[in-house]
Amino acid sequence: MIPVGAFVFILAFATTAPAQIIDKQKALDAQTFWDNRDAAWFRANIPFFDCPDPDITTTYYYRWELVTKHLTYGSPASGYSFTEFIDRPFWSGAYGAISCPAGHQLYEVRWLRDPRYAWDYAKYWFRTPGAQPRRYSTWLADAVWATHQAHPDAAAVKELFPDLVKNYQGWEEKHFSPEVGLFWQTGHDDGMEFNINSRQTRDILRGAPAYRPTLNAYLWADALAVAKAADLAEDGMTSVQYRAKAAKLKENIQAKLWDQTRKFFYPLSKQDEQANGFTVKAHTLTYQTGQFAGNAHGRELIGYVPWQFNLPDAGRGYETGWKLVKSKEGFAAPFGPRTVEINDPMYLLQNACCWWSGHSWPYATAQTLKGMANLLQNYQQDAVTAADYTALLGTFAKSHRKNGKPYLAEACHPDTGSWEGHDTRNHSEHYFHSSFCDLVITGLVGLKVRDDDTLEVHPLAPAEWDYFALDDVPYRGRTVSIVWDRTGTRYGKGAGFRLYVGGKEVAAAAKLEPLTAVLPPTTPVVPAARPINYAANNDGTLFPRAIASFTGAAGNLSQLNDGNYWYHVCPPNRWTCEGSKAEADWCGIDFGTPRSIDTVKLYFLHDQNGVTRAPESYHLEAWDGAAWKEIPAQARVPAVPVGRQANVVTFPRVETARVRAVLTHRRGAKSGLSEFEAWGSGSLPVQPAPPPKDDLALNLTGQGFPKATASFTDRFGGSPMAAIDGKVNFRPEPMNRWTSYESPNATDWLAIDFGAARTVGRVELGIYDDRGGVQPPASYVVQHWDGAAWKDVANAAKVPEVPIGNRFNEIRFDPVATAKVRITFTNNGRARSGVTEVMVFEK
Repeated sequence: MIPVGAFVFILAFATTAPAQIIDKQKALDAQTFWDNRDAAWFRANIPFFDCPDPDITTTYYYRWELVTKHLTYGSPASGYSFTEFIDRPFWSGAYGAISCPAGHQLYEVRWLRDPRYAWDYAKYWFRTPGAQPRRYSTWLADAVWATHQAHPDAAAVKELFPDLVKNYQGWEEKHFSPEVGLFWQTGHDDGMEFNINSRQTRDILRGAPAYRPTLNAYLWADALAVAKAADLAEDGMTSVQYRAKAAKLKENIQAKLWDQTRKFFYPLSKQDEQANGFTVKAHTLTYQTGQFAGNAHGRELIGYVPWQFNLPDAGRGYETGWKLVKSKEGFAAPFGPRTVEINDPMYLLQNACCWWSGHSWPYATAQTLKGMANLLQNYQQDAVTAADYTALLGTFAKSHRKNGKPYLAEACHPDTGSWEGHDTRNHSEHYFHSSFCDLVITGLVGLKVRDDDTLEVHPLAPAEWDYFALDDVPYRGRTVSIVWDRTGTRYGKGAGFRLYVGGKEVAAAAKLEPLTAVLPPTTPVVPAARPINYAANNDGTLFPRAIASFTGAAGNLSQLNDGNYWYHVCPPNRWTCEGSKAEADWCGIDFGTPRSIDTVKLYFLHDQNGVTRAPESYHLEAWDGAAWKEIPAQARVPAVPVGRQANVVTFPRVETARVRAVLTHRRGAKSGLSEFEAWGSGSLPVQPAPPPKDDLALNLTGQGFPKATASFTDRFGGSPMAAIDGKVNFRPEPMNRWTSYESPNATDWLAIDFGAARTVGRVELGIYDDRGGVQPPASYVVQHWDGAAWKDVANAAKVPEVPIGNRFNEIRFDPVATAKVRITFTNNGRARSGVTEVMVFEK
């Protein structure tokens, strides 16, 4: 352990903090739902909001907490990204991100004070191996530009400009039909699986490819964003080219997807579809042909998506269709809007995912509200009013509930608000598939983002409200506050509508009405060097590796450094030492090579019920090459351990290959963490730790020796050689493991052939556990080959004694010279056994 100085965290922006209009701590304390109680993080990062509607206010703060559950530190190279589902399902890309909601997510997180969150995520889609930017329809280029509008970064836009062009070209190559002049997509890959068009085909899940209002509107917006990025990059030819693409695409959307009779935008079928004796003909709109030919309905909420980007021309009657959003005979519902009109012949609600034939989907509701705000702020029309917007936003806010507490899953029943059928355990909870805070900021309060330094506010909040305030909004390098106070007594700033920049009033009006002001000049800030979290491991490498003295059955050691944190018992993201008999335990990180660190963040659990609590006390230790030594001069915030928030420990920089926290348990309780972060300075890319040179089983190439074989291997991609490839992943995806799933045997084995005699005395098994068909074995034995038969190793000692999944299990024994070892697993009941990695050592 070598002290080598100190490192200070510096944000890549700077503002002078003005006097707050909203008492931030009081606003946080007013809410009772908090799982994440890190008030310091919220005070430092989110805009604060206050209004007379308690449902909108509570949901606003809940949605910021929801963001923290999906915030993921993927790797030092990638930085931050966001998940959609809390469990990172198999169809997600690297670090659990899915492109379908990426546009919503970027619009939302651009309002966080630290621009790294949004800009890292924008870059993730084009720079991180395993990201899948075109797996689902989305509006990535537009969202990148929207991020630039809130947190201007011309260098970042110019850096991404070639990627934005390449991404658009990718859509053109696979999804553009020159003869139609539109992009086609299936409802499934729009993220809208069972829909009224697919259900008129033989494949109700993936059928009905069509020229849909969704993808075409997204790519119209993307084309304009690419053109703007080209302007920044001084690429005039590309700018002209993409504006021409946008113009032609808009022309075709309005000409070919608009039904003049039914006054709505519809999908246009790509090909003939036959089902149940009926034919939907190619190049016809919904219900123009097929079983319901001539029916007056067929409208889906996606018909409003063009307004999400201000696409439709004004004054041509397109706005008429918006009347249905507030009609009970159309889309309106107590917990709506419905995704399909209630009187549609294909309207159907199901208690199973994923039906888009009437359920209320937050994804589509957010799109609709964004489009409605644009309609009200940018068009002359009489179809809807600002009161309609507030009413729908209030409905959306109220739908964020389960058992009376703030909650969000995939889709709710539009009449009851129940999430049943679209609320899968350890999957759908606190679903990040939509926006809400952005709708409050840009719609209800009315902050209109622009490409210049004009502050423009067009509020949609009701004039009947006596007050509302949006405080401390980061916008174009300044801090903006927007205040409506009818009497002047709520905030003490005087009566009327007022805009503040950096705490100084820049515009005011006696009544609630649109206001503009010129943003004052700001001094550019040179971004500081970014710290690196050396603990996070989502890439399947052996190091960095979570280590602990004990892991309880309800804990998962690999989640200690997965880049995510939250504090729920279910869904879990936790390491605990529940069941330990010790008065103190420890957990930490083995970097595999010396790293320079100066900050550790410990996210302690503190369950309301149960025995897992924040520790009574703790201290940090670093490995000096021979022993653990306490790190000197530790400064802690907070001073004593507090659960459900980051406990930040700073110290003079040390260089060490391992760091750990020693936790003294509270009386009657055991300690636990959701995440362990270890931060320090360094340069990118971070050089990976070398594989253990003494691992006798390691085969990085898959060629030659050592070789792994097995008694049985699953048919879903498992492989014996994956168990000796130096990669570790205890999550379902990406698959990197051997399992005996579906084996007919009560016992199964995995054998390793070294190709020559080796002396072995220790084996470490990374036992995989999906808590279903693959679970830790009831027991296991290690055997060696004596040239004629398999023999059990002598004097075996196991830690832990009973196999535990999703962590390494160690067995030591008398050293023996052998050319082969074999691990025989006694399967646990009907479950079968598996490992993500096996390491073999001499001692």
